[in-house]
Amino acid sequence: MASLKDLRNRIASVKATQKITKAMQMVAAAKLRKAQEAAEAARPYSERMASVLSNLAAGQEGNDSASPLLAGTGKEDVHLLLVATAERGLCGGFNSNIARLARDHAQELIENGKTVKILCVGKKGNDALKRTYASLIMDVVDLRHVKQVGFADANGIGTRVLKMFEDGEFDVCTLFFSKFENVITQVPTALQLIPANVEAAEDGEALDLNGAVYDYEPEESEILETLLPRNVSVQIFRGLLENAASEQGARMSAMDNATRNAGDMIDKLTMSYNRQRQAQITKELIEIISGAEAL
Repeated sequence: MASLKDLRNRIASVKATQKITKAMQMVAAAKLRKAQEAAEAARPYSERMASVLSNLAAGQEGNDSASPLLAGTGKEDVHLLLVATAERGLCGGFNSNIARLARDHAQELIENGKTVKILCVGKKGNDALKRTYASLIMDVVDLRHVKQVGFADANGIGTRVLKMFEDGEFDVCTLFFSKFENVITQVPTALQLIPANVEAAEDGEALDLNGAVYDYEPEESEILETLLPRNVSVQIFRGLLENAASEQGARMSAMDNATRNAGDMIDKLTMSYNRQRQAQITKELIEIISGAEAL
């Protein structure tokens, strides 16, 4: 049985931990609002771009000269998994859920005889995946120095992915991130970037033209040549913003649970301390009374 001193030390230690988790919860709550606003502001733009691409792509069906970013390379032998996670932990199952989705997808591809390459955006995704697929990880994009994700960061990743595609290093690219729903719910999501999955526009609807017929200037193919590469960076940017909001929401929820658990542990330790102290005092009183009676 622990001594009174040990119990006092444990209570003090848990109280110190509780202060830290409470502070982290408050910091996450402060960051969440800004991150949530940024993620929600990015959704209409990315969804609208997907809708425009869907309409433009409809006119390219059966066109042998269509961009490989839209039509693909004609094969699906090599897959690039772009796994976006956080740089830090202490955010519940946020990182592990994204890594699990990517791991399951990679396992399915390998079982079907496909070649898999992994590019991690964030340290935690690399830490989780290297245990099983260390040989498949090409590189890790470090964003620890970035306080607030901007389009330039996403564009740098998008440019690198496009360069790899032009060099023939992969046939299909899929982005893994966590879509923010609310503080409690973050949904791990897989989004195919290359070839562009134009049917994956939000709500599954293309841009409503109200039955009108539009003539494009310049030609549709020229517009697609500009929009398709930009769409890769835009979707990566949206994924990073969704991740930022999801991370803070998950951390806020995890730290709130940790604070509550610390409070419960303090109550139990305090009760044990009081019982043991009471028993010790009772024992001393019995010894004093017994000694007095012996005299």
